[in-house]
Parts: sequence; C-alpha cells; structure tokens
Amino acid sequence: MSRALHFQKWSTYAFWKRQARTWHWMSGAICLLGMLLFALTGITLNHAHQIPANTEITEREMVLPADALASISPDITIEDGAILPAEIVRSVRREINVNLAGEAGEWTDIDVYVSLPRPGGDGWISIDRETGEVFYEGTSRGAISYLNDLHKGRSTGPVWSLFLDIFAVACAVFCLSGLWLLQIHSPRRRSTWPLVAGGLAVPALLLLIFIHI
Repeated sequence: MSRALHFQKWSTYAFWKRQARTWHWMSGAICLLGMLLFALTGITLNHAHQIPANTEITEREMVLPADALASISPDITIEDGAILPAEIVRSVRREINVNLAGEAGEWTDIDVYVSLPRPGGDGWISIDRETGEVFYEGTSRGAISYLNDLHKGRSTGPVWSLFLDIFAVACAVFCLSGLWLLQIHSPRRRSTWPLVAGGLAVPALLLLIFIHI
C-alpha cells in the first residue's frame, strides 16, 4: 500500500472518529440533566406504591361582579366546550388567583364546569350562571408526583410535549454515537461486544422468564 493511500485512509478514519466523539459529547451535554431527571423519576415511578403522597387540597370561593356575570347569563346560549369569556378570566384571576385563559368549559343552563389538571395535581372550578358563585378546588400531591408527571408528560401542555420529542431525539443520537464509538474502539477492547450483547440479553431473559403475557 502506498504511503499516500495509507495516509488518506488514516485521515478518513480520524475524521469519522472526531465526528463520533463530537456528536456523542454534544448530545450528552444536551441530554445530561434530562437523563438524570428521567433516571431518578424512573425509580420513583417504579416504587410509586411505596412512596406516600403529600396531598394538599386548596379551596377558594368568590362571587362574580355584575359585568362578568352578564357575560355568562343563562339567557345567553353558549355551546358546550366554549372557552370562558375574558371578563370571567380577569375576575377569577384577580379575586382567587386562578388562571382560566383559553380554558374550555362544560356548559349547562345553570353552571359551567372547568377541569384544570396539572402536573403533580388536579383542579376544577364551577361557576353558577345565575348567582355568579364560583367555587375552586385544587389538589397538590407533592414534588415527587410533580416530577413523575413531567416524566409521563401528564397534563403538561404542548411546549413540554415538544421538549420531550426533542429530548428523545437527542438521547437517540447519544446512544447511536456511543455505539459508533464502541465500534471504533472495539478492535482494541475485546470485551466490547460481549458487554453489549449482555446488555441486550439480560432484559430479554428477564422478560421471558419473569413476565408472562
């Protein structure tokens, strides 16, 4: 083999090796905190039945002012699933510090009910269309429940859902670039592929032996 051809092959190998390392550390940097969060919440989810929930219930009441009440008068026909009028949103936020912006309600002739699920808890609010009486109840299950719901994407909204998608892609890049690096270094490390095979075989055997469909 000529020296020029040998140098070209070495340069190509070095280039792809640098690429593998670059993609691996960049994706690792992006995923670091997220993977720690998901690893820890994987443990808490797996032992959820053993972790007591610190449930706190908050109740608040108010009466709508006349102008806000007029916007949902029983005389006005409002389709089920319609969002709450701006007057209601402003009054409720000002008086009991509950944000109803963009929330759709379950409308009847006498009241409107709004479900307010959120990570780590739940909530709901009921508004009497005749008297203007408002009752809110919020439930919080603590920090661990909050983090578990972030892990599951429960009631987190479209922005967090988008983040989960991006995070999943970054994790895939991290794993695949790691596999690429394993392939690069495997000729000098004979235990590489047996360890990779073991990482596949152990969960597969556990599923076959201990988990029955």
